[in-house]
Amino acid sequence: MRDYSNSEVLVANGPYAAMILLGAATIASSFQLSPGAWLGAIGYVLAGLAGAVWIMVFVCPHCAFYDTRRCPCGYGKMAARLVPKGQGHCFAQKFKRHIPVIVPLWLVPVLCGAVSLTQAWSGAVAGLVTAFAVDAFVVVPLISRKHGCTDCPQREGCPWMNLGAGKRQSPPAERGES
Repeated sequence: MRDYSNSEVLVANGPYAAMILLGAATIASSFQLSPGAWLGAIGYVLAGLAGAVWIMVFVCPHCAFYDTRRCPCGYGKMAARLVPKGQGHCFAQKFKRHIPVIVPLWLVPVLCGAVSLTQAWSGAVAGLVTAFAVDAFVVVPLISRKHGCTDCPQREGCPWMNLGAGKRQSPPAERGES
């Protein structure tokens, strides 16, 4: 385990920030930059910020990296300014319970873009939806797993790491096999 520098924390948060900005641009463009589209885009950015704070308040206090520089995204240090430390043994439970709150951030821009594209083709909207999807569904998970999760002491029991490609098969001896 190691401490992360401010520049590493910025790099770790870059894909999420890009996702939020691309999502807002997708929402605004999907509805022809109308006043309602701008409100939707602003609402999406605020939801993205609120989602990060939600995780800091409800998940981070239960993490082993709470209030340390060992948190690769910096949320652990920020969480300590917002809420007291929670019980570490329930991290996986809190993670499972609170991550669904931010799932709409991955879905809303794609749905808005799909609705727009079914009504009228737009290369700009298609490009934004594609860029958003690549960032949200490829880059964000890849950076999370390769940057943050590799050094995490809770990775074995983490719901995120036990999904799909991040799932590690235990050696036969650990599974009780010979």
